[in-house]
Amino acid sequence: MDVTFYGATATVTGSKTLVEVGGKRLLVDCGLFQGFKTLRERNWAPLPFDPATLDAVLLTHAHIDHSGALPLLMRQGFQGRIWTTAASAELCSILLQDTAHLQEEEARYRNRHGATKHAPAEPLYTVQDAKHSLAHMRAVGHDGLLQLGDGVEVQFTPAGHILGASSVRIAHEGRSVLFSGDLGREDDQVMLPPATGQVADWVVIESTYGDRQHIELDPTEQLGDIVRRTAARGGVVIIPAFAVGRTQGLLYALYRLKQARAIPDLPIVLDSPMGIAATGLYHRHNDLHRLTDEECEGIQHMTRFVRDVEESKALMRQRYPMVIIAGSGMVTGGRVLHHLANYGPHTRNSVVLSGFQAGGTRGASLAEGAKSVKLFGEYVSIRAEVCQIEGLSAHADQAGLLAWLKALGQAPQQVFVNHGEPQAADTLRLRITEQLGWKARVPDYRETFRLA
Repeated sequence: MDVTFYGATATVTGSKTLVEVGGKRLLVDCGLFQGFKTLRERNWAPLPFDPATLDAVLLTHAHIDHSGALPLLMRQGFQGRIWTTAASAELCSILLQDTAHLQEEEARYRNRHGATKHAPAEPLYTVQDAKHSLAHMRAVGHDGLLQLGDGVEVQFTPAGHILGASSVRIAHEGRSVLFSGDLGREDDQVMLPPATGQVADWVVIESTYGDRQHIELDPTEQLGDIVRRTAARGGVVIIPAFAVGRTQGLLYALYRLKQARAIPDLPIVLDSPMGIAATGLYHRHNDLHRLTDEECEGIQHMTRFVRDVEESKALMRQRYPMVIIAGSGMVTGGRVLHHLANYGPHTRNSVVLSGFQAGGTRGASLAEGAKSVKLFGEYVSIRAEVCQIEGLSAHADQAGLLAWLKALGQAPQQVFVNHGEPQAADTLRLRITEQLGWKARVPDYRETFRLA
């Protein structure tokens, strides 16, 4: 069994891991790189393996840093099936097409305004490319078990985090490797906790929060404080948020605040077609999360859903207090860029960063106190109050990751730590060796390991 890491090494993005076992070539996740330009440029380069030789893709969940390169995989020759859970497949139908649409929109905008170094600017992939990849997607059964032939067996188990997120275990002739995927939290206010107790000889674990603990402060109270003081000065609260997971957690927090009359009765706007569609899926898949039907209906009733571009543009002419949630979560693209350009220069407004910000993203720059950010080829002054709420993260923290490892059915031969910034990954590696006494390693980009 050979495992090669083609992404999520020294970064939290671009997840791609090739597993060669039993004559099969299986790719676990196929995500886009985000953040620093040197990482983003990998998205435009040919994939570092031959997609035509792959037998299948095993997708842990639908977030773009895990699924967003699937259209590129298809374009470069992949012809097999993409296996995932039913909820993840539904989310991918939303996320991939919307991501492609946003890329097409941004290319058109740059060409129209001359804000490009290329002539003409082109999208990374098109909506048609996204649809092609979705046609190859298949859902595993409710038991999560998949037989790929030649004795290769795959098991999907719930990982919390977002709808449909799974850990993936690949087994063949008594040997097995377990990929944690992105693990959720025991105390997540929306999602159920990840399943525990899997047995594997080798484990690949994420480390997004591998060097920190979630703060004890109530994130809902923090959000309420920000909304109250921004509304008091007549400002608008802009919240960049991932369409899946973070958006629903924020809406639930705002719903609770409104129910408790802890914030003014101001408009709550979701300016994200992708986020709107994903929120509807949370209502349909209520067996996969903690929210009741009454709470889901209350969130729907509370929220103003903005779908078309003209309505989104009209929001930027409003001057009364409101909360606008828009993608993307790390301020790398989407409608939030226009809201940031419009509201960011004014001190009465607030920008709320509601989760992890990868190095090299605009979100990371804002978190570090940047006074200006580059938007559409020009630098825009940021005078709005910038706040960061860490407690809304859907990722397990260091204690949660170690607890998940401790609950495994046996001690693995080795743990591989990926999907984390260098400090986070190496800190978790050290904790695994010190606290659990297990061998642990942080793999390098394109490094191969023979598991025997």
